[in-house]
Amino acid sequence: MRIYYQAMLDWNDLRFVLETARNGGTSGAARVLGVNHATVARRITAAEEALGERLFDRLPSGYVPTEAGREAVRTAEAMERLDSELDLKIAARDDRIKGRLRVTAPQLFIQRVLGGILAEFTEAYPEVDLELVATNDTLNLAQREADVAIRFSKDPPETLVGRRFIDQKGAVYATPELIAGDPGGEAPLDWVKFAHWPGPPAEIKAVRPNLRVRLTVDDMAAAIGAVRAGIGATRMACFLGDTDPALVRVPGMPRFDYLPLWLLTHADLRHVPRIRTFMDFTAARLGKLRPVFEGAAP
Repeated sequence: MRIYYQAMLDWNDLRFVLETARNGGTSGAARVLGVNHATVARRITAAEEALGERLFDRLPSGYVPTEAGREAVRTAEAMERLDSELDLKIAARDDRIKGRLRVTAPQLFIQRVLGGILAEFTEAYPEVDLELVATNDTLNLAQREADVAIRFSKDPPETLVGRRFIDQKGAVYATPELIAGDPGGEAPLDWVKFAHWPGPPAEIKAVRPNLRVRLTVDDMAAAIGAVRAGIGATRMACFLGDTDPALVRVPGMPRFDYLPLWLLTHADLRHVPRIRTFMDFTAARLGKLRPVFEGAAP
């Protein structure tokens, strides 16, 4: 089916059509676009009037694209790709060590490690407009949701380039008070479990087979809070446990492999001076902290 234009189409309206289709309705699109749902509905209506076609069936379950709507979505996706490609090509030509630089990293990593590195970088390069996105979510670097991603991952997306920087280690941590009352061996050990992780590593179960789950959490910050409160022990990366003055390693528990640390950017951006400079600067600082990540620091 081909869309024939009855009036002038505002191409920006296609963004509203695209996000409504992706999110199944105006409320989800409004959250993504940072507007209210009435604005989304109004822009969709404007697009329909300009195109002379109904783009969505308004159903109780949500907005369902019509055949014309699906074609409009395909057109919007093509425009989005072209816009991203143009943005990347222009950014790659920028030879200044200044301008916008958006970095994404996990929140706890920022709190314990990256904050100090960013402070040094902003002092050394005051003309770089640094933005920080604190999240574990996968961001689309091709669409410039971030320029540099610092991630703990087994296999980062193939579209990104960089390096596997540190093969970090993990260990089991608890409060000194909990450890003081723990007989060890076959005795039950109170445990804080992660809802979305498989059971503890084999190295842990071999030493302490009787873990008694006292609390289940879905977030590392929540797990640290629970362990600090004395609810139980749990596993975590050594850079988190060893730098927390309220926690100590549970005696007799071995270190074990944890997710590697990656420093990544999009292939088209790796030679942009401010991005290359930031990655080199960060890599140098992180290299000095390698013993902390490997659990070998005093």
